[in-house]
Amino acid sequence: MVFVRKGPMAMRASAGSPKQRDPNKIANGDNTAQGKWGRAWEVDWFSLASVIFLLVFAPLIVYYFIMSCDQYGCSLTAPVVEMVTGKSSLSDIWAHTPGVTARAAQIYVTWVTFQVVLYMMIPDFCHKFLPGYVGGVQEGAVTPAGMVNKYEINGLQAWLITHLLWFANAHLFHWFSPTIIFDNWIPLLWCANILGYTVSTFALIKGYLFPTNAKDCKFTGNFFYNYMMGVEFNPRIGKWFDFKLFFNGRPGIVAWTLINLSFAAKQQERFGSVTNAMILVNVLQALYVVDFFWNETWYLKTIDICHDHFGWYLGWGDCVWLPYLYTLQGLYLVYHPVQLSTPHALAVLLLGLAGYCVFREANHQKDLFRKTDGNCQIWGRKPKYIECSYVSADGRRHRSKLMVSGFWGLARHLNYTGDLMGSLAYCLACGFSHLLPYFYVIYMSLLLVHRCLRDEDRCSRKYGRDWERYTTAVPKRLLPGLF
Repeated sequence: MVFVRKGPMAMRASAGSPKQRDPNKIANGDNTAQGKWGRAWEVDWFSLASVIFLLVFAPLIVYYFIMSCDQYGCSLTAPVVEMVTGKSSLSDIWAHTPGVTARAAQIYVTWVTFQVVLYMMIPDFCHKFLPGYVGGVQEGAVTPAGMVNKYEINGLQAWLITHLLWFANAHLFHWFSPTIIFDNWIPLLWCANILGYTVSTFALIKGYLFPTNAKDCKFTGNFFYNYMMGVEFNPRIGKWFDFKLFFNGRPGIVAWTLINLSFAAKQQERFGSVTNAMILVNVLQALYVVDFFWNETWYLKTIDICHDHFGWYLGWGDCVWLPYLYTLQGLYLVYHPVQLSTPHALAVLLLGLAGYCVFREANHQKDLFRKTDGNCQIWGRKPKYIECSYVSADGRRHRSKLMVSGFWGLARHLNYTGDLMGSLAYCLACGFSHLLPYFYVIYMSLLLVHRCLRDEDRCSRKYGRDWERYTTAVPKRLLPGLF
């Protein structure tokens, strides 16, 4: 689904402050369910059960995967088999699990502090010399309450500075070993959990006591759902420290490529070389990460920023789930140094690049359509679209266009299809001996299908009959002709 906001803003606001737009100068608008688009107001029993399940089991899943690699060579079945046969017990496994250490705490505090400094203290300069890159102060989308926030987009700059320092240390300064992340992997897990739970709890308290914008808060009356999915839409400290933008991009995604580099260094240390599988995982995942930061301004218009409130789902998920489970392929290859045949390696590379091209081109078409209000060329033709409208919680009417051309005429979420192709490529680089490295593509498939359904439910409530017209024009979600 592609929507486009059109029209100049009605008035300029001070940097970093939310502002409202003139309803006659924005375009978007549906006369259905005023104020009901966005996160749910009410919680059904299934949603509540899912929330409690995730709160209880998600941390255990992360621990189980990391422990399986540390103690059982990445076998997901061996721990269960040993406990069932009596060869081991939960207490034995826990006794062999490293705890938090002063060293790990020092590393983690330094890391997060450094990323906060890069985010808050150094305005973006990359947009001044990189053609095509959009950074600096940018506007987000209209919130359900009709507000528009400003953001300092400097993620690419933070990523570049961080990695320049990493390579300078590895080759010149030698302040710390390149294997430092792997060597402290489980102690750092506890530090990440502490931060994830701390920021999630703080966000909940802040939403109740001193929200940034009370009109964009939602209270369901259920503590667990509020804690999991968040109360505040855009919690901030001061004008610029935006919780969602910081924790979605930093520290987790900046760390993603550093973690992979540390795993590659450990493979080199243990086996004397870095395999082509490890190189592929590093290159393909780095491509995704750099793309994320290159298009960070575009990210302001995605579901994470435009729809999700900030709670445990984003706070803990970005601190723990993302850096620990999205990097399982690199971790697996430290224990199992797979060297792929040339045809296998080329197939993985081509699949990863093809997935990236679909993902990027689909998103480019959406962004181009939005920026030009549909006055552009998609696959050599003027794009077709459906006019629609919605009403925000402040009663303002807005108008939108839903594109039905290009990739967006083939399926409603073909960018997700490209994402899944890339996810499969990462996993295939690890061979077929273990299930663990394939968790990522299984999880991403479930996540993106669920996101399709959740996004479409929101759009159905937001656009009403206009959404029915759109789904009739583009009947498939992910796979043209199939699903």
